[in-house]
Amino acid sequence: MSLHDFTSQRLFVDADLHHGAAFGATDEQFNYLVRVLRMAAGDAVLVFNGRDGEWRATVANVGKRACELIVGDQLRAQVGGPDITYMFAPLKRARLDYMVQKAVELGVRRLVPVVTRRTVAGRINFDRVRANAIEAAEQCGILHLPDIAPLTKLEPLLGAWDASCRLIFCDEAAPIADPIAALTPLRGQPVGVLIGPEGGFDDYERDLVRSFPLATAISLGPRIMRADTAAIAALTLVNATIGDWR
Repeated sequence: MSLHDFTSQRLFVDADLHHGAAFGATDEQFNYLVRVLRMAAGDAVLVFNGRDGEWRATVANVGKRACELIVGDQLRAQVGGPDITYMFAPLKRARLDYMVQKAVELGVRRLVPVVTRRTVAGRINFDRVRANAIEAAEQCGILHLPDIAPLTKLEPLLGAWDASCRLIFCDEAAPIADPIAALTPLRGQPVGVLIGPEGGFDDYERDLVRSFPLATAISLGPRIMRADTAAIAALTLVNATIGDWR
């Protein structure tokens, strides 16, 4: 039996959720539910807000331009997922969309875009990042939505680093070739996973990260990966070794 209901539509909402709560759908949600899916009053939809778990709601008071959602029973209690911060150099549009979606599917708690010396895209559309994160969470049964930090540079990021968190970065010259062996000692700790830009870190940045006292280098094998592929590989290793896949 499936743990989640993948036959019902899911919506991320901002409203507080509890039995009997009622709130209006946004214009975008109304268009999707009523005009695209042709839902009518009495039809059910699953809702979550990243705080209160997942609930079954009913479409109500459908008008020409608006409708309401009435919250019924809770289906799943809130869970937070692994304490993983994902830090990445922004990519060009389509590949950044893909990378954000996959990071959300892999359960990251925070997204932190980082400008490096070889970063290809110096700007980031935060509304688009959030929209992609919401879409991934809605489609994959995820209950939490990651926090999205402002764009920052590598040096200030390391300068303000939380001493309780370990920094994991991918390095072909990692002293331990087996990434699982390198990650295993970090079990039980919050971690940040740092993925560099397409051209990799330059020599100064690489030395800066390697010398950071809370950093752990991991190898992703003998092949060179694109940044979005490396992100999926690294997050998969982290989840399987020290995350919530065990």
